Amino acid sequence: MKAVLCRAFGPPESLSLEDIEEPVIGPDDVLVEVRAAALNFPDVLMIEGKYQSQPPFPFIPGGEFAGVVTEIGAKVRLLAPGQGVFGGSGHGAFVERLSMPAQRLRVIPPGMSFEQAAGISTTYGTSYHALKQRAALQAGESLLVLGAAGGVGLAAVELGKAMGAHVIAAASTDEKLAVARRAGADELINYSDGELKEKVKALTKGRGVDVIYDPVGGDLFDQCMRCIAWKGRVLVVGFTGGPIPKVPINLILLKGCQVVGVFYGSFAAREQALNEHNFRDILALFESGKINPLVGKTYPLADYAAALRCLSGRAAIGKVVLRIGA
Repeated sequence: MKAVLCRAFGPPESLSLEDIEEPVIGPDDVLVEVRAAALNFPDVLMIEGKYQSQPPFPFIPGGEFAGVVTEIGAKVRLLAPGQGVFGGSGHGAFVERLSMPAQRLRVIPPGMSFEQAAGISTTYGTSYHALKQRAALQAGESLLVLGAAGGVGLAAVELGKAMGAHVIAAASTDEKLAVARRAGADELINYSDGELKEKVKALTKGRGVDVIYDPVGGDLFDQCMRCIAWKGRVLVVGFTGGPIPKVPINLILLKGCQVVGVFYGSFAAREQALNEHNFRDILALFESGKINPLVGKTYPLADYAAALRCLSGRAAIGKVVLRIGA
C-alpha cells in the first residue's frame, strides 16, 4: 500500500510516496481504509523538525483521518466492518490503510462527508476546548478570532456563534472575511494594514473584547494584548504568523486579563473523558445544523506537497484535505 514518508527534515518536496507493508491489528484495534486525511499546521512543523514532539524516522505525516472499518480485533465490540469512522492519529494518516485502537475512533454521523469528518478532530476539538474550558466563554460576551478563515479559526467562529458570543472575525483578505461572514461572524476586520488594535477599539467603542482567539501570533499578538477588555482572556493557540511573541506582562497587570495556553493534544491525552464529552457536544451541534465544517481544497494523495504548500503559504480557507482510496 502507498504512504507518504518523511525520512529527513525538510520542505514538503523532500517527502516521498512509497510502498510500505500492510498494517497488522491487535485485539483492541481496527483496520481502517482511509478515505480522507486532513492537514494541519503541525504537519508542516513536524516535517521541518520544528514541532514540540517528533516521531522517529521514517514517519508518516498526517494527524487526522476518516475512513471505513474493514477489520476488527478480537476484543472490539462497539465497531463493525463497514462503519464510517474518524479520529486523530498525531501522525501516520497520509496512508491508504492504518491500524488504530478502537477507543480512539468515533462514528461519522449521518450527513457528514469523509472529507469533513477527516478535518473535524483537531480544528473543532481545539476550538471547543479553547472556548469552553480555557476561556469559559459566556453568551453575550465578545469574541475576536484571528485567522478566521483557517481551519481552527473558522471552527472558532462557528462555535463561538453557537455559544452565543458576539463574534468579530479578523483575517488578512476580504475573500477570507467573506467566508467567516458566511460562517456566522457578526463583525469583520481586515488586518492586512497592521491596524488590528485600532479597528477593534473602534468597533467596541474603546472597551476591547472579552476573549481573543489567536492561532497567528507574531506581531499581531502584541496588538491583541492592547485591545483585550478588563478581565479578558487571550487564548494562545498557535504561531502560524511567524516568530513566537513575547508576553508584555505589564499589560496583564494593567488590564487584569489572562493569557491562556491552549494545547489540545495534551488536553486530549490527559483528560480523555472531558474530551469525549466535548465531542458529543460538537457532533450534536453538527446534527442540529449549527456548525458545518468547510473543506476548502482537496488533493489526491500524490499531490501531498502541493497540499502542504497551500497550508504553509497561508492560502488555506477552511480545511485542506487529501483524498485517499475509493
